[in-house]
Amino acid sequence: MFWTLELASYLEDAPWPATKDELIDYSIRSGAPLEVVENLQELDDEGDVYETIEDIWPDYPTQEDFLFNEDEY
Repeated sequence: MFWTLELASYLEDAPWPATKDELIDYSIRSGAPLEVVENLQELDDEGDVYETIEDIWPDYPTQEDFLFNEDEY
């Protein structure tokens, strides 16, 4: 399983929380690249409900990871 920011961005608007099957269905319906579907299919399916993209890709960068000061703009 290989995630990039571009691939993960296709799941930003997914209906969280969601199961593996729901995320696969969403990615297919939303026209995400095949790599996104393949990555989701590689997840262990134990009936888990994923709350956010961080549950799938723990290294997913959040806004706190960027040194951007919104007060300056």
